[in-house]
Amino acid sequence: MTPLQEAMENLIKVFYRYSGKEGDKYKLNKKEMRNMLQEELAEFLTGSNDSAVVENIMRDLDENKDGEVDFQEFVVLVAALTVACNDFFVDREGQKWIKYNGNELPINANIVKLNKI
Repeated sequence: MTPLQEAMENLIKVFYRYSGKEGDKYKLNKKEMRNMLQEELAEFLTGSNDSAVVENIMRDLDENKDGEVDFQEFVVLVAALTVACNDFFVDREGQKWIKYNGNELPINANIVKLNKI
């Protein structure tokens, strides 16, 4: 199996691992979505109000307004996150970075000025 085929298979497996625990096996309700996000995308939730994030994601993804997220709506989330990650790494490629207080920061005029003061 190719890496892309494995990625597609994993998307399907992840969706069905969380869907249907409390109802329709072809959809994620709010609780199932929260569990999936906490277990599969924990780094994206770090430092956020978990309830508000889940509410916003559910509202944005639930195109047919049934209060649940089907597989097609789930794939939209994964695609949007993948695009955002790609944009981050593409933007990062041409940047020079420094370590500051345990974080990597892009070198720009504002940081340089602050460090010289």
